[in-house]
Amino acid sequence: MIDPILFRSVLSTYPTGVCVITSSGEAGTSYGMVVGTFTSISLDPPLVGFFPAKTSRSWGAMAANRRFCVNILGVSQLDHIQNFAGRIGDKFAGVAQTASPAGQPILEGVLAWIDCDVERVEDIGDHWLVVGRVNALQSCADTTPLVFFKGHYHDLTRMNPDG
Repeated sequence: MIDPILFRSVLSTYPTGVCVITSSGEAGTSYGMVVGTFTSISLDPPLVGFFPAKTSRSWGAMAANRRFCVNILGVSQLDHIQNFAGRIGDKFAGVAQTASPAGQPILEGVLAWIDCDVERVEDIGDHWLVVGRVNALQSCADTTPLVFFKGHYHDLTRMNPDG
């Protein structure tokens, strides 16, 4: 059996980008959650995916909408982590946003956004694999992405390659 602490430690050596997945529910309610598990899956058809924990209240609320928008964060958006990683309060308070073509929240200043319909959701261990069919996408800002590496958020332009 693999020790979960060792598992997490070893996997932390692989850097990931940081995204906020957003979705609008009934009566204009917006939901958002931070993920570091976003990935491209297929070019034809255009599919992407992410892995919310089964315990995620945010994903539980978003799932019924069957639509979501991936907001790829830049280094200047570290404050979004505090907003969208929390479990209480209005995650969108003070966060400027627009709407995707399908009406999902796009956070102002993101590097890019990807508007999706849920293609399917697979049960995988203690997480779900959410596969989205891309309907629209756009690059927005020419800046450095926010990266999660060894348990911390980083600016790639300030990382020391030797250490």
